[in-house]
Order: sequence, then structure tokens, then C-alpha cells
Amino acid sequence: MSLKIAIQMDPIAPIDIDADSTFRIAEEAQVRGHRLFYYTPDKLSWQKGRVIAHAHDLTVRRERGDHFTLGDARDLDLSEMDVVWLRQDPPFDMGYITTTHLLGLLSPHAMVVNDPFWVRNFPEKLLVLQFPDLIPPTLIARDLATLHAFKAEHGDIVVKPLYGAGGAGVFRLRTDDGNLDSLHEMFSAMNSEPLIAQKFLPDVSAGDKRVILIDGHPVGAINRVPAEGKTRSNMHVGGRPEKVDLTDRDREICDAIGPLLRERGQVFVGIDVIGPYLTEINVTSPTGIQELERFDDVNIAAQIWEAIERRVAEDDHAPRA
Repeated sequence: MSLKIAIQMDPIAPIDIDADSTFRIAEEAQVRGHRLFYYTPDKLSWQKGRVIAHAHDLTVRRERGDHFTLGDARDLDLSEMDVVWLRQDPPFDMGYITTTHLLGLLSPHAMVVNDPFWVRNFPEKLLVLQFPDLIPPTLIARDLATLHAFKAEHGDIVVKPLYGAGGAGVFRLRTDDGNLDSLHEMFSAMNSEPLIAQKFLPDVSAGDKRVILIDGHPVGAINRVPAEGKTRSNMHVGGRPEKVDLTDRDREICDAIGPLLRERGQVFVGIDVIGPYLTEINVTSPTGIQELERFDDVNIAAQIWEAIERRVAEDDHAPRA
């Protein structure tokens, strides 16, 4: 099966080819004989009833400083693709949301991964609210008095922007920390969105586990350990990846959320687990493929493509010449 694949992503030039999951997905697609096209979100448009990307043919290779070649730019009718990847990073702002609306118009002609309708309706920190028995004590609120009441109940809490990503804007407020008012004032000056607050989980010192699911099934995990004295475990802010096995509790969580993800076309998902608790379900642009492949000596990218190829075949998406 040879497919036409368009990848909507952030600029490809500055990526780290030893860590970037989108690069690994593209690399494996190329190995499997698929044809690749690349464009950035600002090059997406709707014109005369068609969803168009000003795109380039793409070739990738694992050579630092020379990891891609682009063909000449041209307008590409995305309905002629077999698969379109939605892979730009958050923020989950109106620009991001608009791309999900435009890509949603491609159905049933092209398969978009992950399904953009449900990406739009499954923000990472809100989807977990459908599984209240799996998550730590959590509050979504903008009202300062409500936030204070939550802090008074739980003492040591973490406060972060509802639509943030990558550990940006995450603050730990210990029991005697009086900065909630200042943080609320700062966030309120930035936007009109609620905040998310969660009870601080001491287990985070041992790591924040990223579990990778493909079509709703767990395929492995990595542990992200925060730097000494830090709260955030995201790798680009100093977290250290470690090899880790899936626990019975991890599998229990995946069994609970997997059917919904599979039904809603969320092929490649990364969930975050601290101790026994699910904290986020990442569907926008999950990461962790390359670290997991190195730790477990498995080809996760191939498993992702096998799931996609299976779905394309089931949907009778005949490859186009």
C-alpha cells in the first residue's frame, strides 16, 4: 500500500531529529513507500470549495543539519491525499481550532490523523474530566474565591493555564504560599480562560509517566523525571527520560479510556500518569516515540502506520496514482 501523506506541522528546519515524533513518523512513512508532502499551518486555506495547502514534496533523512529536502512549493488539494497529519504543536488557540474546522471538511475523502473534530472537542486537560474516578482532585474555574476554596481544601496544589502545553505556566503553590491572587491577576490579564488546579501529587518526584496508545491500546511508556527541586518533568524544560514498564494501574487506565479514543479516531495519543492518577490525555501533537523506541527496542512508528493503513483499507480509501 503506497499512500499520499500530507503533514501539517511547525517549521521542519529547527526540529531535533533525535527527539521529534513527527520526524520519526515521516521517516517511517518514507521507509514504507509512502509519498510525503509538508506544509505549515499558515499555508492552509479554503478556496472555491476546496481545502488547499501551499505545500512541498518532502524527503527526510537522519542526518543532523541536513535532515530534509523540499520540492518546489505548489497548491495541493488535500482531498486528493490519502492521509493528512495534524501535527503542529499547541497553543490550542483559535488559529489551531480553525485548522481543525478546515481539515474536518476533508471527510470522507482523506483520513485526518488524529480526527480533527474530536481533537477540537478533546482538549488535553478537559477530556480527563470524563473519567473523574481516574484523576486527582481537580478544579476548572476562573473565579478567585472558588480557587481559594480549592486551595484551602487541598493545601499544596498546582495551577496552570487550561490550554497551555509543554509545562508552560505551571506553578506549584504550597500550603503556605500566598501567591494565588497574583497568579490569578497575571493569567486574567492574558486571556479570559479558566484555570485548572489540581492537588499536588508528591509521586511526581519519582516521575511523570508518558504512556503511548495506538488506536486505544497501550504500546509502552517512558518515565519523565523532573530535575532536582523542580516540579515540571517535561523534557524540554529539564526533565530526564527513563525506561519504565507499564503497571497494572496504567493498563487499567488505558482500558477505561481506550475504547473512546479508538471510536473517535484518535490513532496516536499520549497520556500522562503520576502515581495512580491520570492527569492529561494528549491528542493534539503527542510526543515520546523516539525515547520509547530506544528504551524498548521497538518500532512504534511502524505500529502507528500499521494502524493507519488498516483504517484506510477498512474505509476503502484506494491509493491514488
